[in-house]
Amino acid sequence: MAEHVLESPPQGAAPDWTIPQDWAAYTAEDHETWDILFARQSKQLPDRAAEAFLRGLDVLRLSNPGIPNYDELNERLMRATGWQVVAVPGLVPDDVFFDHLANRRFVAGNFIRRRDQLDYLQEPDVFHDVFGHVPMLADPVFADYMQAYGQGGLRSLGFGSLDKLARLYWYTVEFGLVREGDGIRLFGSGIVSSHGESVFALDDPSPNRIRFDLERVMRTRYRIDDYQQVYFVIDSFEDLLRQTIETDFAPLYERLAGQPDLGPADLAPDDEIITRGTQAYATERAGAV
Repeated sequence: MAEHVLESPPQGAAPDWTIPQDWAAYTAEDHETWDILFARQSKQLPDRAAEAFLRGLDVLRLSNPGIPNYDELNERLMRATGWQVVAVPGLVPDDVFFDHLANRRFVAGNFIRRRDQLDYLQEPDVFHDVFGHVPMLADPVFADYMQAYGQGGLRSLGFGSLDKLARLYWYTVEFGLVREGDGIRLFGSGIVSSHGESVFALDDPSPNRIRFDLERVMRTRYRIDDYQQVYFVIDSFEDLLRQTIETDFAPLYERLAGQPDLGPADLAPDDEIITRGTQAYATERAGAV
């Protein structure tokens, strides 16, 4: 989710903070880096990612290899769900972020990581933003969820609960899992764009995996510096959209204000636990610091 970094658009940006992608400025190494990442994740994900994500990958298979040209990408994405990708110079203010989502525009950075950052990058780059997010935006139900989230975000600005709403985005759009068939699959962009977490989120015994509950998710803090200690599993994208649209968030924010936050590894009495994690990974990492 967005954070406040500047009070006004930087020089060269439009009033809505968008900038030209400037696709011609990418170097051959930039395009090669994308191709390496794309090939690696495309090979890894067929038995791990949600069907909606795998179907959506087709919108990224454009006429040229390398980093997608947003103009060509948007032609395909608009035909699929009416969404488009717009380039921004970095993190944008919350109201700008929500307004773009509410109008079916996804903000994406236009830089790509260095070769020595293939496995981990804290700041989202064009691979995370486009490979991670755009395939799901080609799914009609999830596309509607993202728009509903943006509309809800705009309504929430007066409630002082953006930290709670950010948790919903984090544990669904960025790090969500979904029941599919007789198993669990990945759909969160932070997982599907990460070579390591694509395995960790499904296979490692360390994290808790808990059935999605809207209020529970919005009470739960998250970490931005490593693999997650908990993943929430939605029943379906239709159910996620339904809960988001049908929930009156004003009284929900009021209830949340009277409840303590839960830590990433905490379990609550009403949790429907799918996998009780050992938390061994987080414990080991903490001990190594």
